[in-house]
Parts: sequence; C-alpha cells; structure tokens
Amino acid sequence: MPQPPETVPQPHRPGGSADRPVHRLVPSPAGRIHLVEQGSGPLVLLVHGFPESWYSWRHQLPALAAAGFRAVAVDVRGYGRSSRPDAVEAYRMLDLVADNVAVVEALGERSAVIVGHDWGANIASHSALLRPDVFRAVGLLSVPYTPPGGPRPSEVFAGMSDPAGPFAGQEFYVSYFQEPGRAEAEIEPDVRGWLGGLYAALSADTMPGPEEPDPHFVAPGGRMRDRFPAAGRLPSWLTEHDLDVYAGEFERTGLTGALNRYRNMDRDWADLAAHAGAPVTQPSLFLGGGMDASTTWLSDAIEAYPVTLPGLSASHILDGCGHWLQQERPEETNRLLTEWLAGLPS
Repeated sequence: MPQPPETVPQPHRPGGSADRPVHRLVPSPAGRIHLVEQGSGPLVLLVHGFPESWYSWRHQLPALAAAGFRAVAVDVRGYGRSSRPDAVEAYRMLDLVADNVAVVEALGERSAVIVGHDWGANIASHSALLRPDVFRAVGLLSVPYTPPGGPRPSEVFAGMSDPAGPFAGQEFYVSYFQEPGRAEAEIEPDVRGWLGGLYAALSADTMPGPEEPDPHFVAPGGRMRDRFPAAGRLPSWLTEHDLDVYAGEFERTGLTGALNRYRNMDRDWADLAAHAGAPVTQPSLFLGGGMDASTTWLSDAIEAYPVTLPGLSASHILDGCGHWLQQERPEETNRLLTEWLAGLPS
C-alpha cells in the first residue's frame, strides 16, 4: 500500500524560482511522487538510478534553471518521499513509465525532455519508447540504450558465472539483488557504510584497480561489500554531508523498494515483448564515463546507436570518469546537457 504523505513544502505557482529548489508531492499511479523543481521554461525531467535519489541531480537543478529550463528531479517510486508499494511486481518498467507521465501531467505540461542516469537511463529510454507523445527527447547518462528483446535477463546474468569464463564461480550483482531479502540482509545493518562503499567502488578515483577483484561480482558465500574499498575512503565528489543525505533517506525507507527494480527484469522482458528491437527515434543524448563498466561492457550497444538511437545528436565519453557521472563531473555534465537542450526543436 502507498505510504502516508509526509510534510513537504508546497509551491504556490508552477515551477520553482531560478535561485532555489522547491519540493512538491504530486499524484501518480504509485500513490504519490516526490519531486524537486527549479526554474521555469521547457520541462526537463531528471530520473535517478540505484542507490540514489533526487539529490543526485543537485548540481544540475540550478544549472538547468539558469539556462532557462524548468528542471524537475523526482524520487522514483520506492525511494525517498515517493510512495513505496509493497508488491514486488509494482516496480515493473510499465509502472515507472506511467509515473513519469503522471508527473508531467501533474505539473500542467503536455511534454517534456527526460534525462536519466543508471536505472534512470533505462527508465528514461523506455518512457521515450512507450510514450513518444509525451517525451520529445531523451538523455541517457552512464547506461546505453538497449532495445527490448533478446534472451531472458535472468538467464543472461546467471550465465555470467560460466565455469569457462573469467568470473567462474562468482555471482553477478544483479542476480544477487534479485532474491528478495538477500541484499537487504547485507545492507541494512550498516546502510551508511554500504552506500559509501558502493559509491567508492564505482568512482574513478577510488575504484579497485584492474588486478583487484571486481566489485560487480560476489564470491561464493561472500558479500558485495567484501570487494568495496577500505572503509571511510570516500570519492572526491562525495562529502560526508552528501553521504548523510543518502544514508538518511535509505535508513528511513529501507532498500527493498529500490531493489525491487532488479526483481522485475524478467517481467519487463515479457511486458515489452511486442517492442523487441524497437529504436527510440526522438532526439537523444548519451554521456558515459570512460572508466565505467556500464559503458565499457555495453560498448556494442553504443556502436549500435545508428540503428537503435537514430535521433542521436550528441554522444560523449568522459575520460577518467566513473559511474556517478553527473556528480563526479558536474560542470562538464551541465555544459553538455545545456548545450544539447538548447539545440533541441522547441
């Protein structure tokens, strides 16, 4: 069931001011979506990934507002002050797309540009695929677009521990996350420490070296955190205050709603079967980190962009950057985003 509303400041007019963000709750199929907006002008919807929140766009909100856009960062269902339905199947892709459409409508708009990072990039690309009438352009950060279809996801991830492969006997993190309660048992006794470790493990300046065990895989009988960098070693982009913000949200909500996204990948595969191989044709942008496994492992998806993203108008790999792109390189990300947005058809 949706959680009861919490006290969040409400604005008295559409759009936040150019100099300060404004928090709002809006209705959605989940119950409610919490969002933070700043600025006025064409709507740009910002969708975060795992394990983050609207706060991951804290550097982009003022920059986009200053550039003449109405920037809106949401808490995806299951996160922060947005509703957290109990059912695992309530976190399938079709539901998240419906939430995004509801946000656009609740803000009194007819269309938006949607930009996502990590899981948010998948949510953004599928929002554009399924609702081109609402989402007129799409920006993808860190995770390339791969059309629906292909083998069943759970079988793909299980095969990554092939005895003949480089990760023989190890379990891919997605498979680890898919079993309800398993990852929660590792994370929730020390949410702050686990989050800080994961952020460090995927950041350019703190990630393990090429000769060290890969943190995307779990050893038999082990935990993900066994391969995180030494405790207390935070990446340069993450302050103690930033980590407190993230940890405070997840200590309050728990991790189950966020992890349920991983537990719906086979459902998504079935739900989207009619769209197998379908391209996203709207104007698009891709930004990836040169040291991010999401970019390097999916290089074939990037090479396929002439077919899968025929409207691609800008693509950039940020050298020396890890996974948390808009936080590791905020100024560069802001410049590339605003240049792309400024060049879109009105």
